[in-house]
Formats: sequence, structure tokens, C-alpha cells
Amino acid sequence: MEKHREDRVASSTDERTLNRLVLRARIAEAEPMRYTPAGMPAITVQLEHESQQSEAGQPREVKLMLKAVAFGVQAERLAQLELGSRWRFEGFLATPRQRKQIVLHIQDMQPDPDSF
Repeated sequence: MEKHREDRVASSTDERTLNRLVLRARIAEAEPMRYTPAGMPAITVQLEHESQQSEAGQPREVKLMLKAVAFGVQAERLAQLELGSRWRFEGFLATPRQRKQIVLHIQDMQPDPDSF
């Protein structure tokens, strides 16, 4: 009986901490790479996504622009990519202090296989 309770607690903890986004997008804009006060590379980019999704059983064209940031090795990789190139980005969403815009914090990126 206790084992099932532990499973439920672990499962509910995972659900409460889940914040994961996978997005195929192109790099629309990129600011120059900068460094944090601790000396870590950082970069801010604008990602552009277009797709067709199903909503309430109907097709819907979806377009969005999303601000994204990367730090460390991911920032160095992102700084070398071409504007307009398409990638599969993974990370988490956050709102910077005293701002209302959601920002994707990129933790991994891979070439979009559908763009080749």
C-alpha cells in the first residue's frame, strides 16, 4: 500500500515541476553574444515558428515569434548559426523579472531534419 502512495507522490512532483517545450523554428534575429557578470556566454534570439495544427477538429495555421535565450556552450553554438536556419529547440519557459513576455531558455538544439 505504501509503495503506491510513493508512486503517486513522485508522479505528482514530476507533474508540478514539468516545464518543457520542444519547438521547430527558424532563427529570425540574433543579438551579439554577451557575457554574464560571472563570465558565462549568453545570447538572445528571436525564433519564428509556422505550422498547421488541429484545434477543435479544424485545421489552423499557427505563426509565432518567441524570444529565446541560451547560456554557456549552447550560447556559443547558437552564436555561430545562420539567420534563417531551422532547428529543433528544447528548453523551458520563464518570465524575466518584472516583464510579461515569456522567454524560452534553450537547453538543447538539433538541426531540423525536415528542413534539409
